[in-house]
Amino acid sequence: MNAEDDTVLFDTAGRTAMITLNRPRALNALTHPMVRAIAEALTAWEQDPAVAQVLIRGAGGRGLCAGGDIRAIHDDAKAAGGDSARFWRDEYRLNARIARYPKPYVALMDGIVMGGGVGVSAHGSVRVVTERSRVAMPETGIGFVPDVGGTHLLARAPGRLGLHLALTGSAVGAADALLCGLADHFVPAARLPELTDALLAGPAEEVLPRYAAVPAPGELAAQRAWIDHCYAAPTVEGIVERLLAHGDPAAKETAETILAKSPTALKATLAAVRRAAGLGALERVLAQEFRTSVHALRTPDLVEGIRAQVVDKDRRPRWSPAALAEVSDAAAARFLAPLDLDPGRLPFPEADATLD
Repeated sequence: MNAEDDTVLFDTAGRTAMITLNRPRALNALTHPMVRAIAEALTAWEQDPAVAQVLIRGAGGRGLCAGGDIRAIHDDAKAAGGDSARFWRDEYRLNARIARYPKPYVALMDGIVMGGGVGVSAHGSVRVVTERSRVAMPETGIGFVPDVGGTHLLARAPGRLGLHLALTGSAVGAADALLCGLADHFVPAARLPELTDALLAGPAEEVLPRYAAVPAPGELAAQRAWIDHCYAAPTVEGIVERLLAHGDPAAKETAETILAKSPTALKATLAAVRRAAGLGALERVLAQEFRTSVHALRTPDLVEGIRAQVVDKDRRPRWSPAALAEVSDAAAARFLAPLDLDPGRLPFPEADATLD
């Protein structure tokens, strides 16, 4: 089983099936054929009694996956096409499939793990980070809203840490990924080849205790007090005001980070994460995220954000509207509204129907 151009590879050794994301020059960014191929492989392995567990990793040594192919999304949005919605439908179904997979699903979250990379790893049953891991949902920086079940995961982080990560798009290392519930185990990067060989020979629950270690301290635990206080404000404007008024220099830096993001995406993200906390099942959150994603596709900020970060790389997005005060509550609420799509084009029609 291979994608059309070998951008994702499949193999088995012993009773372990292995997925290797194989676009190293693109930091293993996911394409639609890759998503479909992974889903097909998971179906075959679920029914195969010779396969006891699944392992996913990234080729190239720089990261598991930097996310979805946002250049393709940029081009589709400019053309007002439907490819992105079809991609997200299948991607979100894959995210839910991973979360419900009946066999151990082991994700090696080494290096860069962002956006769609979180979706194919952090919903797994066994999630391993290293000192090289940089885990993030950076969507507000491109005029988008966290998806792939990211709002589900971040809404369940301790205190308001998840909201902090969602609005800033900040990447976290191993200790903070463990603290926020995005990973389960830390293994030094130097031991990953040995760990992989061991996983190919034996079950994860027996292998991992021999390799798991304690990571270096992170940053978020020491910042909980000001994060929890500042992000308790009811609006993004209120959060920024509290951050600027706080005495900790890190709080002021965080305010500046937030103010550089898309104002529209920030307000939609705040609403989405807070609502995700009460939605329950992952499928319901993914149904909500499909709404936010398709609505974002229809706004100017998504095209502009990808242009600034990926296409032209000038890092100077011209957001529209340009300021938080210019984004109405109605504009933010629109991201959570039902879509004018046939139910057959939704990832989880039944879950979507329960959102309103």
